[in-house]
Amino acid sequence: EVQKHSVHTLVFRSLKRTHDMFVADNAKPIPLDEERQVPQSVNYCHKVKMAVKLRTEYGSVLHMPTLKENLREKGGPNTGDPYGQKQYSGNQGQELEYLITGTHPYPPGPGVALTADTKVQRMPSESAAQSLAVALPPSQSRLDANRTAAGVGDIYRHAGISERSQPPGMSVAMVEAGGNKNSALMAKKAPTMPKPQWHPPWKLYRVISGHLGWVRCIAVEPGNQWFVTGSADRTIKIWDLASGKLKLSLTGHISTVRGVIVSARSPYLFSCGEDKQVKCWDLEYNKVIRHYHGHLSAVYGLDLHPTIDVLVTCSRDSTARIWDIRTKASVHTLSGHTNAVATVKCQAAEPQIITGSHDTTIRLWDLVAGKTRVTLTNHKKSVRAVVLHPRHYTFASGSPDNIKQWKFPDGNFIQNLSGHNAIINTLAVNSDGVLVSGADNGTMHLWDWRTGYNFQRVHAAVQPGSLDSESGIFACVFDQSESRLLTAEADKTIKVYKEDETATEETHPVSWKPEIIKRKRF
Repeated sequence: EVQKHSVHTLVFRSLKRTHDMFVADNAKPIPLDEERQVPQSVNYCHKVKMAVKLRTEYGSVLHMPTLKENLREKGGPNTGDPYGQKQYSGNQGQELEYLITGTHPYPPGPGVALTADTKVQRMPSESAAQSLAVALPPSQSRLDANRTAAGVGDIYRHAGISERSQPPGMSVAMVEAGGNKNSALMAKKAPTMPKPQWHPPWKLYRVISGHLGWVRCIAVEPGNQWFVTGSADRTIKIWDLASGKLKLSLTGHISTVRGVIVSARSPYLFSCGEDKQVKCWDLEYNKVIRHYHGHLSAVYGLDLHPTIDVLVTCSRDSTARIWDIRTKASVHTLSGHTNAVATVKCQAAEPQIITGSHDTTIRLWDLVAGKTRVTLTNHKKSVRAVVLHPRHYTFASGSPDNIKQWKFPDGNFIQNLSGHNAIINTLAVNSDGVLVSGADNGTMHLWDWRTGYNFQRVHAAVQPGSLDSESGIFACVFDQSESRLLTAEADKTIKVYKEDETATEETHPVSWKPEIIKRKRF
């Protein structure tokens, strides 16, 4: 969707581009051309054009030594050129000397008389250009790259293809000067989105009801035998994963339960809620054995550190807190967000804690120091969901404006996943690269993690007796086998999805077109 701007804004941007283009030449007098006879001389105009072009396009390589090639042109297109490049008729039958652009000493300014060597009428033919090598010693960075990366020529020779048989749609571009001839020239074309991996579609196969309020959170235990949910009815329920039957109900919270998680290191279940309470339940006795006091408002989420006995919670009081599980002590209070912290995630590698907030930022935290390492400000709206990829050193964040993917450890932006135009409450990803986003309006989108391709959209019907407005997904999670997807919904149900085993790539093809990538930075 093209954003409309006022005429004033467009004119201002044009002025700014013009200023940036010519700021280097500001206040420099234009030297007179000795050969100029009349002000509109074609020769003078050509020299000015070439001087400006040399400076703007090839300024970074003008210090390189000159390489020339004598090329005898014959009438008509070159018969040895497979691409049939047309030559200028005025140059037919004469021997021309071509200069590789950027290898001549830089002229002092536009309009300066250039020598005959610089009167380039056109670029060399592709066959001529591919035979050139830049006569400079290789840089250290190029030597390092050549240890691992093959040149274009090496790849073509290994495949048994001549270098000249490249597709004619590819343009030849100068790159950093290196010691070998393959690094001097390389094929360049517009980047296109790679074909996404095919994933089978997911289908709804079970709806579990039992809660008397919105189901706000869900977690699967490490043994994959049962799962636990927390609800606005103030209860925590434990369900059998295989049959979907209720095993146990736990009461103790006096307001909506907003987060649950099961420990893999001990027989404990942790829960938090809008009553400001964080509880530790002993599953051998089904009783609360510890409370973690300190948050000043509703606690919206929690996560366990995978390798040490630490619990992290996030709250509407704009902080996240790190707790020692055994001593109940608050190790750190992570301050810095300016609005409610909606989600928190932990991992063993640095940064060990990631938070997303209603102040539109994501923060990566240093667990030892209890301070922010990086603040990501790319989102324009509240960040309610963050998910870490189980295999890659990357993560994704969900907001009504976009789903964004990032690289650890510094939070470098990877790409936007656009199209889920709703308030995204939850994200989940499995090892196969299926990313699931669940929204407040009950829609669920499934994406290919690598390419960002949206391969399926689901909007399950609400259970009978519910209003259509009660269609909403608050949480979703894959089970430990990653063969089932569980969603916690506003119609008081838990929905279970599985892959369609009958689907094939022929019956459900990827409707994908290799469009040119237009990724936004923000």
